[in-house]
Amino acid sequence: QVQLVESGGGLVQAGGSLTLSCSASGINFSSKILAWYRQAPGKQRERVAFIGPSGQTSYDSSVKGRFTIARDNAKNTVHLQMKSLKPEDTATYYCNTFPTDGSWGQGTQVSVSS
Repeated sequence: QVQLVESGGGLVQAGGSLTLSCSASGINFSSKILAWYRQAPGKQRERVAFIGPSGQTSYDSSVKGRFTIARDNAKNTVHLQMKSLKPEDTATYYCNTFPTDGSWGQGTQVSVSS
């Protein structure tokens, strides 16, 4: 059973930076596409970035150029570096595989004040 533990969220001012981390277990980590998702209050969960087993990346247009996803297969971790944060980035952020198997971690809250 996959277990995902996200960390690194917090409250920052617009223009600030945060780096999120996710530790995964129960999966063949190095072979999986990994992704960061977010869910803002009252909105559906959306995928913001993913990284393939060989390191290829893709970003949603809303975060491209500001967010960077990276993985460490030796440590079974995936990170999301977020820069130039905007109030609209406020959400609970989750990591997971892509596609998911339906199970989710607790997420980490990111709040960006204007």
